[in-house]
Amino acid sequence: MIVTVTTFHLKHPATLGEMTKVFQATAPKYQGMPGLLRKNYWMSEDGLRVGGIYEWASRADADRAYTPDWKKFVESKYGVTPVIEYLHSPVMVDNREGTISVAA
Repeated sequence: MIVTVTTFHLKHPATLGEMTKVFQATAPKYQGMPGLLRKNYWMSEDGLRVGGIYEWASRADADRAYTPDWKKFVESKYGVTPVIEYLHSPVMVDNREGTISVAA
């Protein structure tokens, strides 16, 4: 499993209410996206950084999502270029399901 963290360094602080509206507007775009297992939106406490934490079935799935069109879309929303960090996630604890999973 691959986890990506996208970060947008905002020019001016945003409020949680403002970002919640932006996040709600973009969330449907990710429903049913091939290979995307989960996406969490996030915002720093100071309102200067926002982004997403994504769980992907594979690196190839993540790479298919971060296209030039995706970058243009998010740059138009946030006014800045995203930073994308790729991370391996070999073990996952799911307290809702009561499971520990090991990536294949």
